[in-house]
Amino acid sequence: MRKLLAVSGLILGLQFSATLSHAATPEPNSSDVLMYIEPVEYSNPIRVSSRYREYWYHQGPVVEPMALEKISQAYGKTSICDATQSGKMLVWVKPKMFYNPKMQNFYGDATIHVYTGLGKHVGTYKGESTVRGFIDVKPQRWIDQSYALTIDDAIIKMQADVELQRVVDSATSANAESTPCSMVSLIPTSKIRAMSF
Repeated sequence: MRKLLAVSGLILGLQFSATLSHAATPEPNSSDVLMYIEPVEYSNPIRVSSRYREYWYHQGPVVEPMALEKISQAYGKTSICDATQSGKMLVWVKPKMFYNPKMQNFYGDATIHVYTGLGKHVGTYKGESTVRGFIDVKPQRWIDQSYALTIDDAIIKMQADVELQRVVDSATSANAESTPCSMVSLIPTSKIRAMSF
């Protein structure tokens, strides 16, 4: 009986010390900022069209590298949201695109929602852009240019927000709370999503 108690005590002690050492070392999958784009942006293409021509593309693969680079430049180490990662701040990017064939303009729109590591909504920032271009000649070029300007506009608005800067400063501290990216499923979303046609 004493041997059983001694062995179980030893096992509990090892588990406790492993837990403490795990808590003391930073997680390899943690980041200061996590960026999330809905999976539908990667699977469902949208269409921009004129009277005689249409162009289909997926928004996620276009917006992701641009937004990741620009948010990393503005707010430090940023990574794409994966279920195994944890972060101190979550940035949810929602892109939109519309093409007006009469004006020959691409209208880009990106709404960026920012949440703390605990899931508290900090703010919503909307970037907009208008790029003159033709759907007949290299439409992806105009789309890329429009999204880049849109994300720049949203980040300028984010940097102007004093409350967000306070959250960013507290998120970069060593004792800031971090939450796994799987919490994204708990954040409320709009029920109806209008597609660009």
